[in-house]
Amino acid sequence: MLTFPTALKIYLAVAPVDMRKQFNGLWSLAEEKLRENPRGGAVFVFVNKDRNRLKMLYFGATG
Repeated sequence: MLTFPTALKIYLAVAPVDMRKQFNGLWSLAEEKLRENPRGGAVFVFVNKDRNRLKMLYFGATG
């Protein structure tokens, strides 16, 4: 189970993402497309073209 801080920012990528991307690919998207630092304590949510699947990227205090 994941626990998040109470003051959590959530960024949603509205453009569809290839769900074959792994951790490094999603990290790059967060940096390049969203122009945010993934280590900043926010959650990044990515969806597929049909919008029926999602992946979340979160960098916690322990990595």
